[in-house]
Amino acid sequence: MRRRGFVIGALGVLAAACKPTGAPPGGQASGHRVLAVKVDNVSAARPQTGLEDADIVYAEQVEGGLSRLMAVFGTRVPEVVAPVRSARETDLDLLRQFDEPTLAYSGAQGRLQPLIDAAPLHAVPQGAKPAAYFRGGGRPAPHNLYLRPGRLGRTTSGANAGTAAGFRYAAKPPAGGQPQTTRTVRFPAARFTFDWSAGQGRWLVSMDGRPATNARGTRLAAPTVVVQYVDVEPSRFHDVNGSTSPLSRTVGSGRALVLRDGRAHDARWSRPAAQGGTTFTAADGGGPLPFAPGQVWVVFAEK
Repeated sequence: MRRRGFVIGALGVLAAACKPTGAPPGGQASGHRVLAVKVDNVSAARPQTGLEDADIVYAEQVEGGLSRLMAVFGTRVPEVVAPVRSARETDLDLLRQFDEPTLAYSGAQGRLQPLIDAAPLHAVPQGAKPAAYFRGGGRPAPHNLYLRPGRLGRTTSGANAGTAAGFRYAAKPPAGGQPQTTRTVRFPAARFTFDWSAGQGRWLVSMDGRPATNARGTRLAAPTVVVQYVDVEPSRFHDVNGSTSPLSRTVGSGRALVLRDGRAHDARWSRPAAQGGTTFTAADGGGPLPFAPGQVWVVFAEK
């Protein structure tokens, strides 16, 4: 399915900085309020604005095998995030691991909206907080929706969102793993590639074969990348063209791959209940796998 994309203008954003901190395995960090923003990711939506400030960037599959992002902010919140797009059923279970997060999105399928309203989160679509959103100059609707998070009120606590998600962090890399300098994850109609930069100490992000940058032209990069293999199945919902929306199951357990410090670590992920966080342990039973301090990208790949 061919979808129209988004043309994003350059906007100033704040520099990103994530706190290295720990959390109880599988549990929420009390009082860690976070802001989650749904961000479009078709080719014309790039470069996006504000992704570099997120503590976590989730990549999920949507209709037609394309991808969409969810940027989760706790440590820092940028002045602007864009382009904002609609929510999906996958987001509801995913967001339950946070303590009543704020969800910013452009809207949702009519039958899905009641489920969002009933979920343990603070939903702030464009219609609910019109003063927080604006249309980018010269951009055609609906591909020009920008969010000013500051106009939503205080949505974050200043703590790393990863701790609420059950992530552990440590500057010292875990033992083991295999040397790896590049990794590609494929969706049916999208792909993500992460190339290790020893000089930057980060994985450089490419999407659909092109280097990914922010609106100021700086390359997107993260110290840790997680490929989390999940069940992806048809949901009960469809987009405006009648295409079925995929549902990625993030509650349960399965295998994962943790990329940090130029090495790939085989892992297991576990999230027994929706209200709990996700733990990542070494596949050989060696205990928790800590992430490098800083931003984490989590890509939900199909099992």
